Amino acid sequence: MVVRGRDLLPANEWRQWEQRIENTVARTATVEGDLANWRTYLIQPEDTPPRVLMQFCHGAPGFVISLAALPGPALDRLLLAGGEATWAAGPLLKGANLCHGTGGNGYAFLKLFRRSGDERWLTRARAFAMHGIVQCERDGVRFGQLHASLWTGDLGFAIYLWNCIEAGDAFPCLDVFFAPS
Repeated sequence: MVVRGRDLLPANEWRQWEQRIENTVARTATVEGDLANWRTYLIQPEDTPPRVLMQFCHGAPGFVISLAALPGPALDRLLLAGGEATWAAGPLLKGANLCHGTGGNGYAFLKLFRRSGDERWLTRARAFAMHGIVQCERDGVRFGQLHASLWTGDLGFAIYLWNCIEAGDAFPCLDVFFAPS
């Protein structure tokens, strides 16, 4: 990700990237009051019905997670509004997983806690964690087994739970590939 690798770029080149990121994110946000989300398509294909999604891979949670390390306050209002929209939407019905589930959305709260220091975000992350535990248990009974996948299963959710306990925000693969030694 460009934001994580910004120190590898010359300062003037990073500043150009930063301005483009800020501009693109601001211009593509859909803001309603204190809530913000980002649509699936900038230009809706004619053969695809419009959908408003609120999950890591489409919508506010992914924007917050991916952009929380951006330095400076330019996107603070939008990132916080994305967190508020994620909270207002509530835990996802699709399960506890990272990609399109409660755990992935909960990481937006952990990122906002790290960025802002506001305990409300950690409290919200932990509330999503409690809901996700029930989802994992329910799905284990429903399918007769746990789902041992990082992105769409219980393994990723277990890492999310650990981050909730430790008040961390290291999203698997995006922020960390290996456990610290």
